[in-house]
Amino acid sequence: MSTYSSGKIAFIQASWHADIVDRCREGFVARLAELGIAESQIDFFRLPGAFEIPLKCKQLLCSGDYAIAVAAGFVVDGGIYRHEFVAQSVVSALMQVQLELEKPVLSAVLTPKEFNEENSEHHKFFFDHMLIKGREAADAAASLLES
Repeated sequence: MSTYSSGKIAFIQASWHADIVDRCREGFVARLAELGIAESQIDFFRLPGAFEIPLKCKQLLCSGDYAIAVAAGFVVDGGIYRHEFVAQSVVSALMQVQLELEKPVLSAVLTPKEFNEENSEHHKFFFDHMLIKGREAADAAASLLES
């Protein structure tokens, strides 16, 4: 029996660019269903932005109710330095939580080099790509649950 199989999955997502980030959740849930893991094994949490995700991951994993946390967000360059600061901080903090608690934290926090909200091709690319990232995160979660 896996160390992780006895717990639930916490799916934590940022609200910024919700239409794109929701696609990650959709892909995650759909792929887990294909793999025989019920949506009832997942609890969903929505936060204001990506910056808040690492703390929520830590709180949920420390509760003992969750075996795996999945983080989903979309941190884009809004024309100021904050993009790189937020992206680096979030990804580093997610790794720190994982190492400190010795529980998996899967990251589907995308930080595209270029994204223009008004460019329909950019939007469509990331809208479609986030669905793929959700499916990939589900494959990783299922693999951990089985190991």
